[in-house]
Amino acid sequence: MNTWHALTIPSVTESIRDVEDAVAEALEEAEFTENDVFAVRLALDEALVNAIRHGNRYDAKKRVSVKYKVENDGITIVVADEGRGFDYEDQPDPTSPDRLELPSGRGLLLMRSYMDRITFNRRGNEVTMVKGRGREQ
Repeated sequence: MNTWHALTIPSVTESIRDVEDAVAEALEEAEFTENDVFAVRLALDEALVNAIRHGNRYDAKKRVSVKYKVENDGITIVVADEGRGFDYEDQPDPTSPDRLELPSGRGLLLMRSYMDRITFNRRGNEVTMVKGRGREQ
């Protein structure tokens, strides 16, 4: 534990599962709760889909980089794409009535809901997500 692990995948959705499985396995080995593993897997899936779809625009020549570190009190995950980035402070509210019926646009909301903290680099092409260790109820 306390060591950064790095993975790089092509911008194809079929690669997402390998990253999620590696992170989930690390959490399970560190005896994180099932709820923590679920929350991290869901947020990571959203971050990876966003990086592939919006960041790299499904360009298989572009890569998505993932770094993660499991510590006694939580996990930190960094997902970066090769895209131009986006203005993470100027995103529409997916819970507003005019957006409720839309089939997408809730990824950031889910990431913020399931992780304790998410931050973006200035360019908007890298997200850092932090989740503290939960306790079984």
